[in-house]
Amino acid sequence: MKISFLKNVSPLLVVLVLFGCKKTIKEISNNPPNIVFIMSDDHAYQAISAYGHGLNLTPNIDRIATEGAIFNKGFVTNSICAPSRAVMLTGKHSHINGKVDNIQSFDWDQDNFAKSLQKSGYQTAMVGKIHMDGLPQGFDYSNVLPGQGQYYNPDFIENGVKKRIPGYVTEITTDIALNWLKNKRVADKPFLLLYHQKAPHRTWMPEEKYFNLFDEKTFTPPANFFDDYSNRPAAAAHEMGIAKDMDLVYDLKMLDAEGEIKTKYRKHFQNMYNRMDDQQRAAWDAYYNPIIKKFKADSLSGKALALWKFDRYMKDYLRTIQSIDDGVGEVLEYLEQNGLSENTIVVYTSDQGFYLGEHGWFDKRFMYEESFRTPILIRYPREIKAGTVIDKMVQNLDFAPTFLDYANVSIPEAIQGESFRKLVSGEVSEWRDAIYYTYYEFPGEHHVKRHYGVRTDRYKLMHFYYDIDTWELYDLEQDPSEMNNIYDHPEYKDIQENMHQRLVEMREKYEDSDHLNKENLNRYLKAKGINDHIVK
Repeated sequence: MKISFLKNVSPLLVVLVLFGCKKTIKEISNNPPNIVFIMSDDHAYQAISAYGHGLNLTPNIDRIATEGAIFNKGFVTNSICAPSRAVMLTGKHSHINGKVDNIQSFDWDQDNFAKSLQKSGYQTAMVGKIHMDGLPQGFDYSNVLPGQGQYYNPDFIENGVKKRIPGYVTEITTDIALNWLKNKRVADKPFLLLYHQKAPHRTWMPEEKYFNLFDEKTFTPPANFFDDYSNRPAAAAHEMGIAKDMDLVYDLKMLDAEGEIKTKYRKHFQNMYNRMDDQQRAAWDAYYNPIIKKFKADSLSGKALALWKFDRYMKDYLRTIQSIDDGVGEVLEYLEQNGLSENTIVVYTSDQGFYLGEHGWFDKRFMYEESFRTPILIRYPREIKAGTVIDKMVQNLDFAPTFLDYANVSIPEAIQGESFRKLVSGEVSEWRDAIYYTYYEFPGEHHVKRHYGVRTDRYKLMHFYYDIDTWELYDLEQDPSEMNNIYDHPEYKDIQENMHQRLVEMREKYEDSDHLNKENLNRYLKAKGINDHIVK
């Protein structure tokens, strides 16, 4: 009887019966995509093996590119942690969303893309680092690190309630994300998960299982490691040099029991070290104490000390990334095992780039390429062809409108970014030919001067201001390492004029001005108590 009944009904009715009459075929195929937005902190594109620099292996992050798309020209608008995250959430430049530096507060009452998705039926969660005070808005669930967070036995704030969790922060963040996916999300609702890691932010404290990774390797610094910054006064004023500014204890873990290595930030690292339990500390000491002993015996100085610092820095920095890659693999495996891969957008990015010895530096902030650029990889099997390579310039400004576009949610007019959905799918070839950058946090840590600028595919123009007034122009085709400032070179006079015009156009487009720069400067100075430098 059952067989004859099925023979006499339409195939569509069979489908409806099998699915409990809940969804038609069209509804099934038109489900809004889930979104897993993975962001790390200070992860240089050079340290993702898919970008081909050969420093390390990140097979799980690479998988997103292999099965989706990789962006060779991903950029930020303001290369510093909290402002970059504010841009990512709002789709607006720093001077518009108000979070221009790490000091001023972020206004959570303003719109962000998570709020828009939430209103459209998405279940939303934020896990890990956000580096902005206040309870995150737009999220049904949040479990975030306060401030920068800690590598060992970190505190988390779960829906406003603070608690300490034993273990290693990268692994804990992954466990929280997976627990939300498995136990807290509603199965028949589309979801947005912001899964944000602290690593590889300074002070680069590795997980125990990776202490010995790279022990057999000595890292060779970039060709411009001993840069003398000629004709670049703003670069020369920095305080982020591996040779002269990297702290032996805070950054390089030379916390000797005798207390003979006295440094500016020794006490700060001592506090981090003291967070460890007895077992963690014993494992840490077993690895680092022999290194400390040898370092003291060698009494390095000059160039030899600089190269030693670079090698130590690279090893610990890359070790923290290995734990991130493990977590990415766990999340991808969960999606696959639970039939979610096909209809889930997975993005991997960083809040900005980072210097791995280029110009002799660590950290970020400058508009020079290594910190201006950021890795962007995206996988969405329903729309994105595996192995896609994008060479157009996109910015973190573009994430908000892109996610809303994929979800078929209207994009607010106030958003300044552009959706790159059709760019990735190959439906459009026309795209922006210039991008805008600003940096505000000076006077401050690392002594990077305030500046703004414009970049095209070939040229870059920057203006450093406040207690300095200098311009820099680079031909990125002839000088990709940005060693030769050609601003006053007669043969580039026409290029200089054209780039100045492009800069004016960018500032008008994004509603920036010298007046806003002054207002932002004064707010920053007041917040830091530097009232004697207020600009009238």
